[in-house]
Amino acid sequence: MSKYLDPKADLTFKKVFGEHPNLVLSLLNALLPLPEGMEIKTVEYLSPENIPENPGKKYSIVDVYCTDNHGRHFIVEMQSYWNTEFFSRTIFNAASMYAKQLDKGKSFGELKDVYALCLVNDVKAFPKYGNEYIQEYYLTNKKHTSDIRTDLSMVFIVLPNYTPQNRAEKKMHDLWLRFLTEIDENTDDADPELLANEETFEALELLRRSAFTPGELLAYNQYWLNISTEKSAMERERAEGREEGEKIGIEKGIEKGRADAMREIARTMKQHGDDINYIAAVTGLSPDEIKTLQ
Repeated sequence: MSKYLDPKADLTFKKVFGEHPNLVLSLLNALLPLPEGMEIKTVEYLSPENIPENPGKKYSIVDVYCTDNHGRHFIVEMQSYWNTEFFSRTIFNAASMYAKQLDKGKSFGELKDVYALCLVNDVKAFPKYGNEYIQEYYLTNKKHTSDIRTDLSMVFIVLPNYTPQNRAEKKMHDLWLRFLTEIDENTDDADPELLANEETFEALELLRRSAFTPGELLAYNQYWLNISTEKSAMERERAEGREEGEKIGIEKGIEKGRADAMREIARTMKQHGDDINYIAAVTGLSPDEIKTLQ
């Protein structure tokens, strides 16, 4: 049996980066193009739930949401397959988190920048850009392209396109991407460079299979089963060239299947005695809904 689990699953990704501020801080500093002198010193986790004021509007949950010592807001997402909705959902989440800052009595000048870091484990992402592994989106003046605003910034990293590099000036950038691309269930011995670095060593320790409860391991396996099912459905859709209405129906079916799978994972973890709040963080279900599961 392998020593580690794959960090790209919902459960493992949130365990590493959603529960350890020092690790998500290191990841953000390494992968985001932050202005010089504006590196992140501390982070504080915020609720990943994007709940609209109008109950009839869209509800969304991100993997990790935090703010830093400069007041900036950061969304971190791991996406295991690419579809046309993910880019739009990223814009929606970033814009929503930007707007949520404006409490009553505050001025627009008090709004802080929002960064969305999206890690995509699908080679089909951004096909027109070939094998480039980073795509950055900002608010830009169309005529004067050097006029870039960072109020809303989205950085997408296509993990399968990343090639390890040996460069001292971007050491942590490469170490974190190697951690995300090299470590999986077939890894018995991590590379010495990952073990020698304090942050990636800590992250590796959190991924040890022995650190997970039976309920968590069942949830982990169910996650990959769900991903395989969703990818198969998306592949059939692409191959058969579905009409728009039929595509929407398929996507709704996938969403329903995912919701049902999350309830089944929550039910299993609950039966194994895992904490309700932890189950909620892993599955995205509310603690009240989890309590009703039998």
